[in-house]
Order: sequence, then structure tokens, then C-alpha cells
Amino acid sequence: MRVTVRLFARLREIVGAPELTRDMPDGATLGVVWDRLAVEYPALEPYRASISGAVNADYARMHAPVHDGDEVAFLPPVSGG
Repeated sequence: MRVTVRLFARLREIVGAPELTRDMPDGATLGVVWDRLAVEYPALEPYRASISGAVNADYARMHAPVHDGDEVAFLPPVSGG
């Protein structure tokens, strides 16, 4: 199955693009998508514990399933004030 991956802020800088399309195995979860990206882009790995994820614009946990055609997004923590 194929998913679109959107990345924001520092994650986008690491990957060098705001959006990627990747093939994933059937039964993949948001965590599987992240793990595969981290293999491809090892500098992403330190962010795993602090990122937020979404599937089709709804925040989701890493065990949430993804399906063919879904859009997933990963957002690093933000600070400000």
C-alpha cells in the first residue's frame, strides 16, 4: 500500500522535503511508517519519543493502523511563548 507522509519543522529539514510518498506493508501502523523513515533518515530516530503523529488529519497514536491512500503526518514538539 502507498501512503503520503507529511513532515513539519525540524523533521522536514532533516528529510529535505515537506512530503514523501512511501510504500508500506499491509497491516502497517503509524509506528511502522516512522520506523521505516528512521531507517532511511537516521537523524530522525532521536525524535521518536517526542513526536506527534496523525492519520488523515486526526491525531493518532503510533499503534494506529494506516491504509492505502492515507496521509500521515509527523510533528516535532514545539515551544514558544
